[in-house]
This record gives sequence, structure tokens and C-alpha cells, in this order.
Amino acid sequence: MTEEQVILVNENDEPIGLMPKLEAHEKAILHRAFSVFILNDKNEIMLQQRAHHKYHSPLLWTNTCCSHQRDGETNIQAGNRRLFEEMGFRTELKELFHFIYKAPFDNGLTEHELDHVMIGYYNENPTINPEEVEDWKWMKIEAVKEDMISHPSLYTVWFKIIFDEFYHFLEAHKL
Repeated sequence: MTEEQVILVNENDEPIGLMPKLEAHEKAILHRAFSVFILNDKNEIMLQQRAHHKYHSPLLWTNTCCSHQRDGETNIQAGNRRLFEEMGFRTELKELFHFIYKAPFDNGLTEHELDHVMIGYYNENPTINPEEVEDWKWMKIEAVKEDMISHPSLYTVWFKIIFDEFYHFLEAHKL
């Protein structure tokens, strides 16, 4: 199986090439990514706990799903693909905003991503893929914010950054 390629981009989200995912994370090169937040009708976020065997951030809690677009794939197509692969369901997604962040990991890798943040709504239980996801839970948005302050080590580095952007977006747009 060939290694997954990421789409290298400039700060305007214009593609400038492809690179193996691990190499992009080793070299901290800016690439396109996405993050999906699924909410239910109680205004709770579906969080996932990363599988115990992941090569970085195992067993940490994060947003519903996130990954990288494939060459030729739209942001929404990528979000839908990965949501189904990780959480086992489909729902309509809407892109909210994008931003650039850089986050180093303890293992020497660095996320340097132009992240497209998407939202969707779903009220059922997911059918998680154990290769990707250890566990999941619904959590009130305010409770996530408070728990990240009290227990930051339980959450992925990128989720803490992305959640802050997401939270401020929700506040500003009264979603």
C-alpha cells in the first residue's frame, strides 16, 4: 500500500504539490487538512478518542474526525469520506471557515496545516472503526471548554487550537 499523500499549499490555499504525509509532518510543511465537528440537537459535540495504536496522540480526545484531503477531492467530499471511515455514518457537512496553525508533537512531528473546519448534525450513535477510534462520547460545548482548561493533557494538541477557533466562530455567528 502506498503512503497517503497530502496536498501542499501556500497561505492562500493554492496547491503547490503533493508529498507523503509522514514527510510533510517531519518537515513541518504547510498542507491542506480538515476538521469535522458533529453536533446533536442538544448542542453537544461528538468527540472521539484516538485508537491506542496510533503513531501519535494515542488515546487522546479530539473532534469528531479530521484528516487530509486527497488530490482532486473537495473539502466536503474529504470530510464525508473520513467521517464514514472513522465514525461509520454520513450526514450533510457545511464548511465554516479555514485557518493556518502549527503544532509540534512530542515525537518530533509537526502539524502545519491550512485547516478547513466543517460542521454537521447527527443524533444517533456512531459505529466506530476500532482501527481509528478507541471510544466516543457526546459532550456539551461549554463542558469541553472547561475540561480542556482543567485537563489539557487529555486532548490532542490540534483539537485545543481548532476548538478555540470553532468556539469563537460559534459565538460570533450565534450558531
